[in-house]
Amino acid sequence: MAQLVGGAGGGFAGGKAVKDSDLGQTGNLIAGAIGGLGGGSILGSMIGGDAGAGALIGQLVGGGVGGLILQVVVGLIKNKFMAK
Repeated sequence: MAQLVGGAGGGFAGGKAVKDSDLGQTGNLIAGAIGGLGGGSILGSMIGGDAGAGALIGQLVGGGVGGLILQVVVGLIKNKFMAK
């Protein structure tokens, strides 16, 4: 769950921060949440650890970064092809 929340936040931020990557509010949140699942899982497996607060923070941060990256990449690709 923390991965989804972090990813959605990262996707929202990516859509607002990177010019030409905005997918609209819903699109940014969905793309971010999907990216958050992957990013949170990857960072969580790298860090390891138990189910404590450190693992939760790692999932939020990993999810946020993964969500931001996926949203920006998808947004730029989609908007590039839609412009033609």
